[in-house]
Amino acid sequence: MTNLSEARSAQGSALPEPGVYTIDPVHSTVSFVARHLVAAKVRGQFTEFSGTITVGETPETSSVEATVQAASITTNNEMRDGHLKSGDFLDQENFPTLTFKSTKIEAKGSDYALTGDLTIRGVTKSVTFDLEFLGGGASMTPGGVVAGFEARTEIDRRDFNVNFEGTLENGSLVVGNKIVLELSIEASK
Repeated sequence: MTNLSEARSAQGSALPEPGVYTIDPVHSTVSFVARHLVAAKVRGQFTEFSGTITVGETPETSSVEATVQAASITTNNEMRDGHLKSGDFLDQENFPTLTFKSTKIEAKGSDYALTGDLTIRGVTKSVTFDLEFLGGGASMTPGGVVAGFEARTEIDRRDFNVNFEGTLENGSLVVGNKIVLELSIEASK
């Protein structure tokens, strides 16, 4: 079987087979990285999410929609996770989901730029992810097809009303304002 990434391309960028793909949460990761006390990076992830990737004949005719459950945030520290779910950060009781809906996908060299509306705490902002199609092929389900993607962007948490302003005596922030979002997605058609 021909590798799908070799079989289709647009302006030098590999494309998965057209169709609607469902994100597989068992084989995917929605994660983030935040600075802590300027000296370290704290990594975390969300364990409950869903979404679809509609692959068109070209990147411009493709789209992505995803929903993440705020209560599923984990950093492997129960006390910190409780604080992240609170009103200081995600306020998961009032805003139980984070959502993303693409508005544009375009080739960018051999990769892509994925632009869309990200909603956190009821605030929607346009963000652009650097997107890479990792490849695709037959799935373990007879007749099924899988495709893999990685995406990365950086946001300022204050743009989404995540305004916790904890500081140390010297004025250093307890939590940095810049948050890196990293997605590793396997989706099946």
